[in-house]
Parts: sequence; structure tokens; C-alpha cells
Amino acid sequence: MTKWNKHSISYLHDALVKKQVTPLELVEDCIKGIQADDCNSFEALAFEEARKAAEQIGEIKEDEYLKGIPFLAKDNYSTKGIETTASSNILNGYVPLFDATAISKLKRAGMIMVAKTTMDELAMGGTGTSGHKGPTLNPYDHERIVGGSSCGSASSTALGIAPLALGSDTGDSVRKPASYSATVGFKPTWGRISRFGLFPFAPSLDTIAYFTRNVLDASYVLTALAGKDSKDMSSSSRKKEHYQDYVINKRSLKKIGYFKAVNDAIEDERLKSKYHELLDKLKDHGYEVVCYEYPVDLLNALYPTYMIISCAESTSNNANLDGIRFGPIAEGNPKTYEEYMKACRTKGFSDLIKRRFVIGSFSLLSQNQFEMFSRAQKARRLIVDNMNKFFDGLDYLILPASYSKPKKIKELSTAWSTKPDFLDNILGLGNFGGFPSITLPLMFEDGLPFGINITGRTFEDGYVLGMAKEIEEITGLKDLVKGDK
Repeated sequence: MTKWNKHSISYLHDALVKKQVTPLELVEDCIKGIQADDCNSFEALAFEEARKAAEQIGEIKEDEYLKGIPFLAKDNYSTKGIETTASSNILNGYVPLFDATAISKLKRAGMIMVAKTTMDELAMGGTGTSGHKGPTLNPYDHERIVGGSSCGSASSTALGIAPLALGSDTGDSVRKPASYSATVGFKPTWGRISRFGLFPFAPSLDTIAYFTRNVLDASYVLTALAGKDSKDMSSSSRKKEHYQDYVINKRSLKKIGYFKAVNDAIEDERLKSKYHELLDKLKDHGYEVVCYEYPVDLLNALYPTYMIISCAESTSNNANLDGIRFGPIAEGNPKTYEEYMKACRTKGFSDLIKRRFVIGSFSLLSQNQFEMFSRAQKARRLIVDNMNKFFDGLDYLILPASYSKPKKIKELSTAWSTKPDFLDNILGLGNFGGFPSITLPLMFEDGLPFGINITGRTFEDGYVLGMAKEIEEITGLKDLVKGDK
């Protein structure tokens, strides 16, 4: 257990200002935590770079909230001079020449990157088991998954190794692992943070996202990262705000909704009871709570719509991974470029990646585009239109972030589900419409955490954070670290 980094960013900032600890001591503490990690949470390490950066930091002022504090980054962020593989053999040996914008902004704020974290290969998959280094384990039960694709960032935050770990969220890739690890996982509005330097999976769904230990920390990080970037045309030019003001002053809106179909489908009675207990407490705090009938057929369409769109986009975006510039060397003396690329991809990709590329290629064939890709796009539009109708009269959608205990690794199946449960895919609503969405701890059952999720209107990130702070105070669950008594 680390001594310092088990605490929040806010706590560490105060300690740094008061000179109770130095940035170098925080880095060394983080390194000790990484070396003691027993969940397979890390890829490339940047210990010497972190030590040098820490030694160069001088006095820290009251308003320099992030300065001198260590952070971790998912291995699909471009990091200058540090190997970046996206947990895939096809990228072994790839060392970027530039930092992602999110990395650059955190460094400019004075934060210190210490290591890269494991992930599902190329950010595909939701279990945290498909990376080339094997499964990443849940800190609360090593026999279970911590979820994916941002698995290493979730487990390392839960273990108290660093108070911030960057992830990325395409369907629920930060918010679901946050539920399984008793951390705060925040996905801001699509375009609120530049994605330049984030390896693309499905750009129309991908969002920069991250893990912290409390809501206030999440607001400080968004203030540092938000803003227009000339290198990312999809980044928003809307004026950035001081998002911590929403949290400190508990600025929130008053109308909460939940889906009747989701409520009726919850089988875990302890979770259902705790969920409604929270809603009742919010009523006592002056909030209006409404049971809303969102179309069930659109909820059932979430999984197939996500799979078609994400696989199609990922197939196109990863066409450059041909094995020539990096990755495994082709065997068998191939004679043509096509033969060489086939040999490299066969060796460099896992079965899950190959299967998703087949689905994506099949759905993009000219004879299939109308029946598959175009229909998926139309389904997405209907899903988002109905979410916007929901937000016409209500301010927040509040639902459990997970509905069962994380699965045991040995019980995972590679077979496709013939009847996907919309409960497992409900957080994808936030990606389809680009809505800001946050998961934070709600309860523990048999020693395993469950989270609650809040989704709001686009660009109302501050109000979502303010609502999360209200819930954090009601539950009393924040700054949690596994094993910390």
C-alpha cells in the first residue's frame, strides 16, 4: 500500500503547498505502488522520466491544483519517447514522436506521468482480458474481471497507486470498470476534450475519459483538459469553465429520471433496494424523480447498433496496422504486400480483434452497407432522438452502472450472445449521443462494489459533476482504496 498516492488530488495538493511532501517523494511512492502491483495493470514504465520531471518542479501555488502530482495513462495515448502498444502485439516496438494533447495539457499543468496502463487490445472488448499481457485482475477479487477496455487504469486507481489515470470510453470503457473498482469514472461530453494522439477505435463514439477517487478531483482534471484544439477538428470551441465551482458550490439541476424498463429488469434485490433508497434520499433533498418509459425496442437495439458501428469504424481506422513499420515480422517469406500484411496481422492480432475486423469489413461491403451499416446509423439516430426527448423535460438520467457482480475470468465465454441484455449495454447511451456521464460508488455486496451512473445533456458537464457531488455526500463513499482501513 502506498503512503501518499492513496489520497486524492485535493489532499496531495494541500500537502504539496504546505511542503509536507515533495513531487519527487510522490513519484517514488507511485513507483513503489507500481512495483507492488498484483493485478497486471501496467505496460511501459517511465520511472526515470518521471523522476527528472519531479526534480524540476519548484514552488507550488494555491491555484496550481494538479502541479507535482503523478498520473497514469492508458496505453492508447501517444507518449513521446515511450513505447505505446495499445496492448497489442501488432504495435510492439512502436515509440511515438509526440504526446497526445491530453498528455501535453496535464504535463503543462505540472502533472507527472509515471507509467502506461494495460487495456483490452486496441480498446476492443469489455473484460480487460484481451491485452497481449493477459488478463488484468479486479483488486477486490483476483478471480474476477475489473472490466474493460480501460482495465489497468481502473485497477491502479483502486489500488491507490496514483490519484488519476487516463482512460478512453467508447461504449462504457471507463464507467463500467469504475463500477467494478469503486472509483469515479468520468466521460465528458464528446468533443469537450481533444482526442489528438488517442489511438482511434470508433471516433464517433470515442471520448477522452479518466478515473479519480472523488468527484472534486474529476472536476479539476476536466478544467485542465477541456478546450478547443487546432489538431482535432472534432474538439469543441465552446468556452471552457471552472468545473470545480459546480462541485464546490453543489450547483445542480432538479429533475431526475430513470427508465421503467431498466428498473423492472434489475434482478439483484439488494441493488434495487439501494438504488431506490438513493432516489428517495434525493427526493428528500428537493429533487423531482420521474419514472420514464423509454422505448424497450431501442434499448434492445443498443448492442447490435454499437457492434456494427464500432466494428466498421475500427476496421477503417486500423487499416494502417500492416506490420511493415512496427509489430511482428512476417514468417514464410511472403512474396507480395498482401501476403506480408496477412501474415503479420494473423500473428499480431488476437482472435477477438480478427473477429471484429471481419464484422466491420462485412458491414462495409457495398452489397451490405444498406442492410447493416446504414440501418445501424438510423437506429443510432432514433436512440439519440429519444434521449433528447427525455432531456426535454428531465435533467439527469440516473441508473445503476452495473447490475451484477463482475464475472469470474475462468467463466468468460468467447461466444456471441444471441440475446444481449440491454442492462449490460445501457451506458452506451452516453456515447451514442455524446452525453456527459459519470459513475461513482453506490454500494458493496459480498465485498464487491457497485456503482451509480449519472448522464446529462451535452455540454452540461458541470451540472453532471454537481449532481455527482450530491450523491457522493449521500452515500459517503469517496476516496476509496482497496485494502485501506
